[in-house]
Amino acid sequence: MQRIETDVLVIGAGMAGLTAAARSLDRGASVVVVEKADTVGGSARFAGYAWTAPSREVMDEVNPAGDPALRNALVDGFADGIAWIRALGVHCADAVPILRYGRGHQFDTNQYLDECRRRVSAGGQLLTGTETLALHREDGAVTGAHVRRPDGSEVEIISSAVVLATGGFQADSELVAEHIHPRAAEMPLRANPVSAGAGLRLAESVGAATGTSRSGFYGHLVPTQVPFRDSADFVGLSLYYSEHALLFNLDNRRFTDETLGDHLTAMRLLDQPEARGLLVADERVYREWVLGSYVEGAVAVDKFELTQRRGGRCGIADTLDDFAYLPPEWGYGGAAVAEQIRQVNLAGPAVRPARTHDAAPLDAGPYYLIETCPALTFPFHGIRIDAAARVLSATGGTVPGLFAAGSDTGGLYHYAYAGGIASALVFGLAAADTATGCLATAPAGPAVNT
Repeated sequence: MQRIETDVLVIGAGMAGLTAAARSLDRGASVVVVEKADTVGGSARFAGYAWTAPSREVMDEVNPAGDPALRNALVDGFADGIAWIRALGVHCADAVPILRYGRGHQFDTNQYLDECRRRVSAGGQLLTGTETLALHREDGAVTGAHVRRPDGSEVEIISSAVVLATGGFQADSELVAEHIHPRAAEMPLRANPVSAGAGLRLAESVGAATGTSRSGFYGHLVPTQVPFRDSADFVGLSLYYSEHALLFNLDNRRFTDETLGDHLTAMRLLDQPEARGLLVADERVYREWVLGSYVEGAVAVDKFELTQRRGGRCGIADTLDDFAYLPPEWGYGGAAVAEQIRQVNLAGPAVRPARTHDAAPLDAGPYYLIETCPALTFPFHGIRIDAAARVLSATGGTVPGLFAAGSDTGGLYHYAYAGGIASALVFGLAAADTATGCLATAPAGPAVNT
């Protein structure tokens, strides 16, 4: 059986994995990267911004139930993460507001991923189409992995450190049903289809601690009955403007404060009957938020026009009285929804559920209606780590030799969200720095085939 020896083995070649690999090489370590897919990049190929909360105080406010050490590490490490991207020659735009509480930078994620891949291919080994079968342990420490190459041959990889960065488990129906919601597998997948829990299972096999189940997920509202044709739809069909609109369930009532954010509303809608709802925007919301850019610098997409063109459930009502003509097969009571909108407008700031960040009435027709459902990007449950990206043991302490980063990890967010690319970047760098720091007392040798 072929045997490879290396300082750092990275399992997964998305944002977190490639970051950890490129940084480890930069620190003088030898590196092998194993990727299950035939290509690298994962879901980061579909992103365009690195962003998070601008301070510990803001992070504490928007993510109070998240692990305090991880919250602080993300905020504290973000500036260094942006500096690292720029050091690789990738242009990062100046910071702009993201949502109502974040700050972030637009950058070419594909250029960044390709530069990391180039460095790994030049200075280490990149094994694509390769499945990790098991982790190796010796005297309680993780010392490598057993993998299978595309031709069926198996390889032993011996390493001083292993970084798990397989991208989460959103593509595994059993895991999402167990750890997110019984209905979670019915959600459209707004991510790559390869991330199916390999990292979580590998970590659990060596006694790692995992996050609290039912801690939520990152996703967005999308039109029902409109399948994703390609990855561009992950952004194109996301109804970000919902935080300024009104959302009704099949009982014809509002059930959450939409203004807290589309990503939070997506989690709340999963709990509603059939996990679908009617999203209503008036002329003001359509003009200002549907036709406008969601984030400064982003291309504006008319979500209603796109939904209509793709055959989704949508319609225009000139007045609230016209809601009575809502197709009955949709399952909503149009007149009841219209009455609820009137009551929202009359209540103003006293409306319940509250509309904390946009209490303006929706009282100007025409009204733009889209039936929506939540789509899943990645779960918040995952492998528990400390601020240095060391994997925690279920029995206390850490699992020696094992690190994790990106969507494989859990504990950072709990029914809250302040950036996924930022987390992959910051903890990917932390994993590399901690792992290579442990090698500082021993000479680093190149990867060797024997």
